[in-house]
Amino acid sequence: VLADGRILNLNSDKPNRKDNTGYALHHMFIGSEGTLGIVTKVALACPQLPSSRHAALVACEDWSAVRSTLSEAKKILGETLSAFEFMDEAVLEVMPAKKRMLSGKHAFFLLIECQGSHEQHDAEKMEAFLEVCMDNSHVVDGVLSQDLQQVHDMWELRESLNPTIKALGYNYKYDVSLPLDEYYQVAMDMRERLRDHGFADDAQVMSWGHVIDGNLHLNIITTDNHEEDLELTKCIEPFIFETVVIRGGSISAEHGIGQSKNKYLPMAKDPSTLALMHSMKGLFDPHGILNPAKYLPHEGENS
Repeated sequence: VLADGRILNLNSDKPNRKDNTGYALHHMFIGSEGTLGIVTKVALACPQLPSSRHAALVACEDWSAVRSTLSEAKKILGETLSAFEFMDEAVLEVMPAKKRMLSGKHAFFLLIECQGSHEQHDAEKMEAFLEVCMDNSHVVDGVLSQDLQQVHDMWELRESLNPTIKALGYNYKYDVSLPLDEYYQVAMDMRERLRDHGFADDAQVMSWGHVIDGNLHLNIITTDNHEEDLELTKCIEPFIFETVVIRGGSISAEHGIGQSKNKYLPMAKDPSTLALMHSMKGLFDPHGILNPAKYLPHEGENS
């Protein structure tokens, strides 16, 4: 639905996978956070549930080992690889011991899952993958799921990260994406930044994310302090966004821009691109009634 009330039918009633009849307008509306129009009807493709699921929780000692493990996963697990989740030591340390499943201190932890259609074959591939990674010392510790309940337990650990750290104190949350060779360097940069500005004792950096997509969820937590510290915010921003851009990443991976990041959009987009975006906004919503003051930077902030 457009700002003037017109309704566009973008083939939701006949959702063909291939349709090159004109501009792919639906993608523009999906990515506009309600600033160009309101989506009122969608068609979803619902794949069948896999008949086979296997998961492993493993530990690595450095980022090079994480990248090597991902390379082996793509090579050995192939099309069955469905998840490659990353968690750092800082966030695992605050999780209840009964949920961790692995003992000992390690730099990085990975939740790796494969989904397929042949139980025995998929299990053998996962076992072969772990054997190669441990023989090469990419993985120094690990546990392989023995049944579906253990798969769920591993995912419960991963999904518990956010609510657990939320209860610790105020969370400064950043959803970014980066090239794999720069992926964790941003967290290290932030720790150094906090030390240099006297916040090392007050704030902890904890990270997790979707490594396959280069998506990092970086969190700074002030334990036992549930109120925002404006001086700490100034220390974090815009430094975090500048660092991500310098390292070839995106300041918003999957959580959107909204009204908290729109002023930083000129870091990520060149003036010509921003000007075109503003032109599109003016064309679809000339009176600015759709989700006002969101997504695009205000006029005058385009440089």
